[in-house]
Amino acid sequence: MNSKIKLVGLILVLPAFSFSGCSSNNQSAQPDASSSANPSSAANQPAPSPPPAAAATPAPTVVEVPAGTTVAIRLRDPIDTGRTEVGARFEAALARPLMVEGNEVAPVGSAVTGRVADVVSSGRLNRPAELALVLTSLAPPGRQSVAIETNAWSMKGKSHKKRDAEFIGGGAAGGGLIGALAGGKKGALVGALVGGGGGTGAAAATGKKEIQLASETELNFKLASPASFPVQR
Repeated sequence: MNSKIKLVGLILVLPAFSFSGCSSNNQSAQPDASSSANPSSAANQPAPSPPPAAAATPAPTVVEVPAGTTVAIRLRDPIDTGRTEVGARFEAALARPLMVEGNEVAPVGSAVTGRVADVVSSGRLNRPAELALVLTSLAPPGRQSVAIETNAWSMKGKSHKKRDAEFIGGGAAGGGLIGALAGGKKGALVGALVGGGGGTGAAAATGKKEIQLASETELNFKLASPASFPVQR
């Protein structure tokens, strides 16, 4: 009797274990609904936007100033033919805007550099002073210096032949007068020779006339070849 009861109990318990195992397997096989329905917060975040591109700086436009264009300057350094030498550099500033077809390429005050191309100091008697200048560069404010080539501005001092002749002639006349008073015709001839020598000496002592250009002197040059200037538009 007891054996029958145990057998019946065992039969009833086995299906329960089977059902429990199936239920457990079914639960483990099913995906996690919460994980699939609610993805992580990081996954839900939108992709970061790329940083805005920096505004590109427009490239400068190159403007060509044609040959023959006038370049007006004001000297910053004084120039004296009695003191300067060939090849000496001088500084200046643009006296008027550099324009091309109504557009300003370089404003007043732009830095200008030049060079003494030729210089002759005034000699005694009939040698007048000479001076020749050229421009070599121009730099608008805030921009790089641009090499330029200009025709030479030149000047020649006044000849002092006439003035020297007056000194010499006047000395000879004075000497002749003194000689005549001293000893007749012979004295006059000797006096004229002596007086002439004295006149020549006076001309030699006083005949030098240098070319002197003061600071702020305005000079005009012309471009000998085209020059290209970058201009920001």
